[in-house]
Amino acid sequence: MTASDDAPPEDDTGLAEFGYRPELQRTLGNFHTFAAGISYISILTGTFQLFYFGYGHGGAAYWWSWPMVFVGQLMVALCFAELAARHPVAGSVYNWAKKLGNPHIGWLAGWMMLVASIVSLAAVALAYQLSLPQISTAFQFVGDGTGTYDTATNAVLLAAALILFTTLVNAFGVKLMARINTAGVFVELIATVVLVVLFAVHIVRGPEVLLQTHHTGAGQHLGYVGAFLTASLASAYVMYGFDTAASLGEESLDPSRNAPRAILRALIASFVLGGLVLLLALMSVSSLDGKGLTTDGLQYVVLDVLGETGGRAMLWCVLIAVTVCALAVHTAAIRLAFAMARDTNLPFAARLARVSPRFRTPVLPAVIIGVLALAVLLLNIRQPQIFSVVTSIGIIMIYAAYLLVTAPMLVARLRGRWRPAGGGRFGLGRWGLPVNLAAVLWGAAMIVNLAWPRAAVYNAAPPHHWYLRWGAVLFVGLVAVGGFAYYWCVQRHRTGVLADHAARPAPPDGTDAPAAVPARD
Repeated sequence: MTASDDAPPEDDTGLAEFGYRPELQRTLGNFHTFAAGISYISILTGTFQLFYFGYGHGGAAYWWSWPMVFVGQLMVALCFAELAARHPVAGSVYNWAKKLGNPHIGWLAGWMMLVASIVSLAAVALAYQLSLPQISTAFQFVGDGTGTYDTATNAVLLAAALILFTTLVNAFGVKLMARINTAGVFVELIATVVLVVLFAVHIVRGPEVLLQTHHTGAGQHLGYVGAFLTASLASAYVMYGFDTAASLGEESLDPSRNAPRAILRALIASFVLGGLVLLLALMSVSSLDGKGLTTDGLQYVVLDVLGETGGRAMLWCVLIAVTVCALAVHTAAIRLAFAMARDTNLPFAARLARVSPRFRTPVLPAVIIGVLALAVLLLNIRQPQIFSVVTSIGIIMIYAAYLLVTAPMLVARLRGRWRPAGGGRFGLGRWGLPVNLAAVLWGAAMIVNLAWPRAAVYNAAPPHHWYLRWGAVLFVGLVAVGGFAYYWCVQRHRTGVLADHAARPAPPDGTDAPAAVPARD
């Protein structure tokens, strides 16, 4: 008997539809799944990491990209909530795309999401650099921070330490991860509320600040619209990853009801609290012309408004938020790798899909993902624009993976093949088609916006080369085309649920023999 045998039988019924048997340990409750979603989004991580970018490219009026991104991502989240009610399964995006489209689309979505998750883990870990040296110069191990490559190189060192931590925690099982993540989320939520209150009592200007562009549209081909679209990257970076709640579905109790609620609550809570932090920061900072706003971002605002002691205390809370965010990203990537491997859709699938009998979690994917994230950091060690470049590439691929779910879902609706979960579980009803259509249009538009070869994002500092400016398009294109070529030529001939992971229908004699699962073409 496995640990999951103690869970209610209905929790595991959806797995048989995919041909899987339950293997992971069901221990996560309602708040755990919510915490996983909101820690991946991580209000403090995202807002503190890229406020400088948004403000620098769009001025205070960049704040309006926050509700714009929220509305678009809410359309996606509503679709995902409906899918989570129907299919709360590990590797959510991969399995959803496979179910709604076909194995080829599913593999491409999983591949894009897996690579994006590895890049995102590296990008999130880099946020240590934006806070630790602000707390104490002792954390600036490379130079004094004024050299061309001091910041980027030191960021890699700090990020490597964080990735080592998330690798160890995830290797020791979901219980330890959930305890640390839940405690971290609790601290982050409390700290965010406290920060909102402290900013509010230090207001020095009114909300009309949100109409100030600070002449950022000057010289732009599209004027301020062009500047605003560039600045919107800062908001687009924050509000994704809510599907993590569903990806932990095989380790959650009553996932078909808890996961949809967790997805929507995580996104809405992040929008409300994050929006208040950004708004009140702009209203309380002593000067909107301070150089630190476009270099240090919210770290500068916190120290400016709260002073050294209060500001540093808040920055420690930001570090906790960054830590649990990286932990959640790593956790979601492991579940995705496990889900693809048990379908024989990754090299060395049998080893990657092996669940540790002691820790009841896939250990090898935790180690490999950690090593690959470190490799991403090393490739960018002397890249002064390391934060915006690594972040942008990761976001584009995640939006692409999301689109590979919402687009097949839209096709299924139009063809009358989509069936909601029923049984009182989450469903969009007659709003399903317009919401789904809006999610597809939003996803496609944001991919174009994020991948647009702007020098300001991908090659802001010398040396200026065309391949650097087109770096995101080239990298994402290589990952998509090269990855799918590998799948088409090699992997698709091996695809099929591994026998050790396949559902075991009870044979007539009552024995527990595994069912043979043929490979799919």
